[in-house]
Amino acid sequence: MVEHVVLFKWSEAATSAQISSAMDALRTLKQSVPGIVDLTCGENFTQRSQSFTHGLVVRFNDRSGLEIYVPHPNHQKVVEAFINPIKADILALDFEF
Repeated sequence: MVEHVVLFKWSEAATSAQISSAMDALRTLKQSVPGIVDLTCGENFTQRSQSFTHGLVVRFNDRSGLEIYVPHPNHQKVVEAFINPIKADILALDFEF
């Protein structure tokens, strides 16, 4: 299994509506991108986040699922339309287990 973890830090200009829309758009990828076993995302509730306020976890059976996901047009549309306009920083980590 492969876990794809992404942490989001939003720009100061990002509104709560924009952030909510970004999270909703990410959730749609589970049904629209082949190879996703599970996808969850949400808001951080601890003080240990170093200003990263939201996270995404996507699980795949293997690395080929991740390789399909990253360039997939539906994923790229969400990134371009919802994430990039409001992001300040992103941290991504991928690992096998």
